[in-house]
Order: sequence, then C-alpha cells, then structure tokens
Amino acid sequence: MSYPRDRLRRLRGSGTLRRMVCETKLSRDDLILPLFIVEGRGVREPVASMPGVHRWSVDQVVDECKRVADLGVPAVILFGIPSDKDARGSGADAENGIVQRAVRTIKEGSPDLCVMTDVCLCEYTDHGHCGIVEDESVLNDPSVERLALTALSHARAGADLVAPSDMMDGRVGAIRTTLDEHGFGELPIMSYAAKYASAFYGPFRDAAASTPQFGDRRAYQMDPPNRREALREMRADLEEGADILMVKPALAYLDIVSDARAAFEVPIAAYHVSGEYSMIRAAAERGWIDGERAMQEALICIKRAGADLVLTYAAADLAQRLDA
Repeated sequence: MSYPRDRLRRLRGSGTLRRMVCETKLSRDDLILPLFIVEGRGVREPVASMPGVHRWSVDQVVDECKRVADLGVPAVILFGIPSDKDARGSGADAENGIVQRAVRTIKEGSPDLCVMTDVCLCEYTDHGHCGIVEDESVLNDPSVERLALTALSHARAGADLVAPSDMMDGRVGAIRTTLDEHGFGELPIMSYAAKYASAFYGPFRDAAASTPQFGDRRAYQMDPPNRREALREMRADLEEGADILMVKPALAYLDIVSDARAAFEVPIAAYHVSGEYSMIRAAAERGWIDGERAMQEALICIKRAGADLVLTYAAADLAQRLDA
C-alpha cells in the first residue's frame, strides 16, 4: 500500500506545534469592547437578551473600564442611552450628555484606555431612527449636520476616536471637516462603512432602546444581498477621510470583510454584533455547544477573513484566555 509523503497531520500532533504553525492569531490587542451607558447612579443592569452584558451608569462604568484595561483590552466604544429623547436627538451633542460625561470620567480613571464613541442619533431620538425625520422619511443632509456636531462634542469631551454608524451619505466628510476646523485634525474616524440592514441587531436595540417606532432602516442601511456596493461605500468613506473601515455585522458578512482586506490598505474592523454574540451565549447556556470555544472560534473566523480589529461583547471574557 502506498502512503502519501506529504502528511499534513505531522504538524498537528502537539499543542506546541499547532501554536508554532498557526496562521491566524487572535490577541487582546485586536479587541474593542462595546459598553452601554445609562443615566443614574449605581446602575449595573443586566441586558436580558445579551447574557453577560450590562447597562452601566457613569459612576459604575469607570470601575468596569479599569477592570477591562487591566485585562489587556485596549479599547472600548460607548453607546449612550439618555433618559429623555426627542425628535432631533438633542442629547447626542449635549455638552453634558451621557456619553460626553462618560468619556471624561473614563479618561480620568483609565488614561491609557482608548475610548471610542459611536456617533449616531438612534439612541437619542424618540422615533428610533438614525437621523432627522420628516413625514416618516429620514433626511440625509440635516442628519449629517447633527452627526458632525455630535462627533465634535465627543472630541471636546476627550474621545480618542469617533465612529459614525448612521450610514448617511457624506457624513464622514462632514465630520472630518468639522473636526479639522475646530482643532481636532489628529482625531481618527472609524467609519461603519458597510453596515447592513441586518436581522442580527435585535438584542442591541433591546439594550439601547433604539428600535424604530415606524418603518425600518432599509432606506439607509445596506441591503444584505449586495456585495459590490459595499466596496463603493468603503471607497467613498476613505475619500472623505475615514482612517478605519468597519463591516457590520461580521459573521454573516465575512465575504465583505475579505473583499475590504483585498481592496484597501487601511485597518479593517468588523463588528461581531449582538445577535451573533447572543446566539452563541444562548446555545451555551442550554448546553448545546462549548460556549468559550465557539466564541473564540467565531472571532478567529473574523480575523481569518481579514479583519484587524473586532468589536465584540465577549472582549473582556476572551482577554482572560488570550495571549497579549
């Protein structure tokens, strides 16, 4: 009987060999932890649809950020949930708004932690849409003006990076111009460049109380069947001044992550979104899968597709098991 001379199993025989020849590695430095910030004091409220995730008041999130930084997670991204919402999302750019206060407080307690901010209006509007609404239609240009002011308020509060997630046309350029004109030319922008109208956002909308009160977001977020359009979106954002491009969701759009990596030389981020996270956690709670292994495998998959950075609610848990 003839046996193959090229035996691929030879390099799989021990853990040491497998680590040495590993092609894709996930490290703590790849991770960004999303955090939900709410009004009040002493709040550490579990999100029912996202096991292991909480809503934090500003005073409580400071200690959580210190813990996260000690674990080696380099960055967090903040989502604000104000008590009062209105049609224009007034709290989004308020000088003493919830995210603005959180940024200042976190940076005082953890100055080396990279504090990123989500720039959108959906958490702040009473209608739940990502922009200014007229006759149940989301208006692009008035929304862009509000988003630019929101990014500026985050910069003034001390954010290390702003991340527009609204999918309005031209918002990256408007934010870049506004930041530059006010002395924040060095502040980077991570654009949610290819953000799809996905079914995987449900738990996030529960956590952020941002479910649209009418219609949906398909008129401004990308249609899931479209692939080439994603490159157009990303190219436009780069030309407008984006420093990092993001694909959202991640697992259901690995082809888009791979396309982005092949087409562009800038860092590529991918958002392992709430639904993708919660499915793994829910299955693990029922004993159907090994939750720790499945979560790590999912993120390795995102890295293998070409992402440099991964936003994931599992960042703190993973950091305890990963190499630096």
